[in-house]
Amino acid sequence: MAITDILSAKDIESALSSCQADDSFNYKSFFSMVGLSSKTPDQIKKVFGILDQDKSGFIEEEELQLFLKNFSSSARVLTSAETKAFLAAGDTDGDGKIGVEEFQSLVKS
Repeated sequence: MAITDILSAKDIESALSSCQADDSFNYKSFFSMVGLSSKTPDQIKKVFGILDQDKSGFIEEEELQLFLKNFSSSARVLTSAETKAFLAAGDTDGDGKIGVEEFQSLVKS
């Protein structure tokens, strides 16, 4: 399954262009611009499955750093500060990674 099966390519392009500069990524505005905030829990779960590159059931820090590349191979990697802030926002149980329920809550926040 491709991410464009769930999200529109136009919305993805627009969201990515809004955070091209280092330290300009904001997960709340990105989720909104890309249209993920308005998707069903099942659709969000499918996107989580794409982002969970190693299929561990969690999105770890290394996968978060490559978050934008899941939407376009030409996108940049997140900076260390962006990655840590993103992880801190999503990791509600403090285990150092984001599970599917945490991701769904983060998208809807």
